[in-house]
Formats: sequence, C-alpha cells, structure tokens
Amino acid sequence: MTSTDAELRSDFLNTMHARGYVHQCTAPTGLDPALMDGVVPAYIGFDCTADSLHVGSLVQIMMLRWLQKTGHKPIVLLGGGTTRIGDPSGRDASRQLLTDADIQRNMDGIRQVFEKFLTFGDGPTDAIMVNNADWLDGLAYIPFLREVGRHFSVNRMLSFDSVKLRLDREQPLTFLEFNYMILQGYDFLELSRRVGCRLQMGGSDQWGNIVNGVELTRRIDQREVYGLTSPLITLANGQKMGKTAQGAVWLNADRLSVYDYWQFWRNTADADVGRFLRLFTELPLDEIAELEKLEGQDLNAAKKRLADAATAMAHGEAAAAAAAETARRAFEEGDSAEGLPTLTITAAEAAEGASVIDLMIAAGMAKSRGEARKLIRGGGVRVADEKVSDEAMSLAADSFGQGPVKLSVGKKRHVLVHAGD
Repeated sequence: MTSTDAELRSDFLNTMHARGYVHQCTAPTGLDPALMDGVVPAYIGFDCTADSLHVGSLVQIMMLRWLQKTGHKPIVLLGGGTTRIGDPSGRDASRQLLTDADIQRNMDGIRQVFEKFLTFGDGPTDAIMVNNADWLDGLAYIPFLREVGRHFSVNRMLSFDSVKLRLDREQPLTFLEFNYMILQGYDFLELSRRVGCRLQMGGSDQWGNIVNGVELTRRIDQREVYGLTSPLITLANGQKMGKTAQGAVWLNADRLSVYDYWQFWRNTADADVGRFLRLFTELPLDEIAELEKLEGQDLNAAKKRLADAATAMAHGEAAAAAAAETARRAFEEGDSAEGLPTLTITAAEAAEGASVIDLMIAAGMAKSRGEARKLIRGGGVRVADEKVSDEAMSLAADSFGQGPVKLSVGKKRHVLVHAGD
C-alpha cells in the first residue's frame, strides 16, 4: 500500500515520495504520524558478500542518509549471520558459502562505505552499526522453532517471489536458503527489542522478507512496526543499476578509482539524468527541475553536476574536484591526464612486448580478444592519442621511456599503462 504526497506530514516520507524512493509501504497512515511524534529508528540490512558495496545499494544508503537528515536514527545491519546462508532473492542459484574470515574481511570493507554517508555516534539521531551474528549465532534450534518458526506458514512462504521464481524455473532451493526469510524476520524482532527499531527499509525484492518481520514483531511483542521498499532501479536501456560492461561500480576507492566512479555518473544516459539527480544527490528539487530542462550538448552540464555531487558524497569534495579536472584535461586538452585509472605491467612483460589487445582485456576495455580486434578495426583504439590500426601492435620497453602510456577506447575510456621495475 502506498500513500500520496498530499496526505503526508513527515519530512522523511515527503522527501521519499518527492525524490522517487517509494515503491511500497506497509501502513503509511501509521508510519507518518510515528515519524511526526519523535525519533524513529529504522534499519536496512546488508549481507557481506563482497568487501565493498556497489551503486546498486546506493538507493538504500541514500534512504538512510535522508532518514538521518530529517531527524531520525539510521541502523546499518550487517549480516554477519545471514551471509552464512545467502539471500535467495533474485537468484537462480545458491550463493557461494563464505568462510568466517571472508565475512569479517567483507564487513570491514563495507563499514568504510557508510562512514562517508552517515554520522555515527551515541546521540539520538546518530547512526549505529550492528551485526546480526550477535543474536543469530547463539540461537538454540528447538526453542527458536517454538518461539518463531510457528508464526511462519510454509504455504505463504512458497508464494513469495524469492522462493516462487526459483521453483518456477525448476532451480533447486536448499533448506538452508529457505530459512533466510525467517532469520530476516527475526532480525526485525531483535532490533525492535534491542534498540526500539520501528521501520525496516529495503529494495522491492525484499518486500516479502520485510512483511514477515513486521508481522512477526506484531504477533510476538504486540508492537506496531513498519516496512518501506524502494523501486528496482534500472538504467534507461533496461540494464541493472550497478553493473557496467567493465564490471561492478564499487563504492570503495580501492575497488574502483575515484575517476572511474566520476565517469560512471558523467556517462549517464540522457533519459536517466533527472531521475538520478533526485535519487543520488541532495541537490534541491527546483535546481534539478532546471537542469532537466537542458537539451542536446547543454545536458552535459547536468551530467557533470550529477557526477560532481555523487562523487563528492562517496569520496569527498577534493577527490571529486580532482576527478572532474582530470576528465577536463583528458577530453578538452588531450594531455596525458595524470589521475586516470592505471594498469601496471612488469618490466619483463614490457621487455617481451605487451600486446595492445592483452592490455585492453586486462584493463577491462574489452571482454575478449575478438571484441578488442573489432574495436581496433573500427578505429576506436588509440595509444598516446594515436589511432591503432595494427591488431598485432605491442608496447615494448622503450614505449615507456617518457613514463606511462595512455591507452584509449573511444572518447571516454582511458587508462594509463605503467611498466614496473
């Protein structure tokens, strides 16, 4: 069930609707007054399947950020326990089981993301970070089944998309994964008890899991809590948000350079610019409305504004400005543009002659040798700003006599190739 903007009084829900974050809400007529009455603690869970989050999680991160900016308390739940099982939502196959060491390493990397977006501390609206392993690891199986399991209907669980889609495709769903939604529902109950959590948020694929937690908390503790989901964000071409031909758009700089992050936003399709400005920046809506009016080449100014604002939020103002200046020099002045993404080859590789095609694949500029050859034949590959016409071209040791060599594909994809010692 959803609610219209005209019916809302709370700053948070008004912001969520105005900027396009709302897909479904369990009880907006109850949540809105709760948000007006005082500080509402709310959480989103993030399983630790990698050592960074990517922009596919950025809508949820921004929801927590706006929650805090409108006077409420964000709770970041890291799934140290649930990651051991793996969320079946949107999956055709079971996730790879990770070791405890893998999960801990991933948790450490994910923590770095949130430090850029939220203010943590002990105050009433300061964010906190919790780990569901703190309560899940110590559960006794039989008592848990008696207290919690009896509130879950298998008939209903089979109707949820996370289960139904897997079964419809005749893909196996393990009993381990089938337990995931019970554990996620229990997370909400525990957070309600431990820190007074009133709201769980997440992507639209989490609706069933969120509803389970709302109903479980109401049945066991007779406490009214709420659920809110965001729509699935796709690009104008239908591609899933957070993925590119070169791989995931990571939020940690050690996984993706600040320059590449800036370029991702700068390369936003015309049709996505206004929507992404509302979702992924804090620019005022009236300013965004003016930027949306731009057309043709003028729309590039809006894309740069998006790239600057989104990058500053994730990596800081100075890093965003440096990335923008690197791009300006690369595209407007055509210089060597220090600060571009780098690829380092060994001195031995340089001595043997590093194939341009191999370098393109290593840099993520082509997925295969066939694709690299096609790009060269199409005239889209340049070395040191000179077009490559020979598919067998290699960079030898003397190619690096003046320092790194810029390898380019098209007008917007560049990498500096260094030869190591």
